Amino acid sequence: MKAARFHAQHDIRIEEIPEALLRPDAVAIDVAWCGICGTDLHEYLEGPIFISPKGHPHPLTHEQEPVTMGHEFSGTVSALGEGVTDLTVGENVVVEPYFVCGECAPCRAGRYNLCVKMGFIGLAGGGGGLSERVVVDRRWVHPIGAIPLDEAALIEPLAVGHHAFVRSGAQRGDVAFIGGAGPIGLLLAAVLKAKGVTVIMSEPSAARQAKALETGVADHILDPSTEDVVARVRELTGGVGADVGFECSSINVVLDQLLDAVRPAGVIVNVSIWGKPATLDMQKLVLKEIDLRGTIAYVNDHPATIRLVQQGKVNLAPFITARIPLDRLIEDGFETLINHKETAVKIIVNPRG
Repeated sequence: MKAARFHAQHDIRIEEIPEALLRPDAVAIDVAWCGICGTDLHEYLEGPIFISPKGHPHPLTHEQEPVTMGHEFSGTVSALGEGVTDLTVGENVVVEPYFVCGECAPCRAGRYNLCVKMGFIGLAGGGGGLSERVVVDRRWVHPIGAIPLDEAALIEPLAVGHHAFVRSGAQRGDVAFIGGAGPIGLLLAAVLKAKGVTVIMSEPSAARQAKALETGVADHILDPSTEDVVARVRELTGGVGADVGFECSSINVVLDQLLDAVRPAGVIVNVSIWGKPATLDMQKLVLKEIDLRGTIAYVNDHPATIRLVQQGKVNLAPFITARIPLDRLIEDGFETLINHKETAVKIIVNPRG
C-alpha cells in the first residue's frame, strides 16, 4: 500500500509498504481522509520530535524512524479481529490515535493522555492515516454514524479543542479570549460557541479573520497588528476582562496579552505546543491570582465531541480549505501550510487519490 513515511527532517517519502496485519481485539480500517496537523509540520521542519529517532525506539511500539505519518483520520472498517463484536464491516469510524501503557499512575487514574510512555499513532509508529490502510486496537475506534468522512477527519483536532474547553472550566455565559485563529483556535472556538460561551479572537491573518467570522465561531475578531487587543477585550467585557483565555499560537506576546486580558482570578489554558521556552511575567500571574493550565490532546473527549457534530452544534465543513491526493502531500500540503498558511485552515489528504 502507499504510505507517507518520515525518514528525517525535510525528508518525507511516499512509499510502497506492506499492509498492516490484522490482530485479535483490533480493527482494520481503510483510510478515507487524513488531516495535516501542525505537529506533522513541526516534525517535517524540526523533527524528529514525537517520532522516535534511529537508535531510540518508542517504548511501546518499539518503532523508530522511518515511520508512517498521520494521526487525524477517518475511514471505513474493512475487517474485524478476533474478539471484536461491537463494530461491523463497512461502518464509518474515526480513531483516537493513542498508545498508552495502562500501568503507570496516570493510566491507572484514567488520565491516559498523561501516560509516562504515551505515543501517538502516526508519530510513535503503529501505521498512520497517511496510508491506505491501518490496524488499530478496538479501544481507540469510534463510530461516527452519518458524519461525512471528509468532515470526520477533523474530529481529532476538534477533540483537542473540547479537552481545552473542559480544562478551562468555562461555563455558559462566560467570555473567552482566544489568541490565534489557526485550525485548533478555530475548532476550539466552535466548541466554545456550542457550549454557550461568548468568543473573542485575536488573529493577524485577514483570511483567518474572515474564516472566524463567516463560520460564526467568533463573536468578535481583533487584529493585533492594528489595534490594542487588551484594551478591546476590556471594552467588550465592560472593563472586567475575559473569564478564560486560550493560548493557541505559541507566540510569547500572545501569552503576555492573555495575562493582561483575563479578569482577576481568571483562567488561562495553554493549548499550543511550544518549540522553545516561553517567558512569563509571574507578577501578573500572582497579583491577579490567574490560574494557568496546560492541556495535552484529549482524554475520553471523543464521544462528546462526536455528539456535538451529530447534533449539528458544530459544522466542520467550512474549515476544510483543500482536499489533495497523497502524492501531492508535500507540494500542495506541507509547503502550503508552511509558506502560505494564511491561505489555508485545514488541508485533508486522500491516501487513495
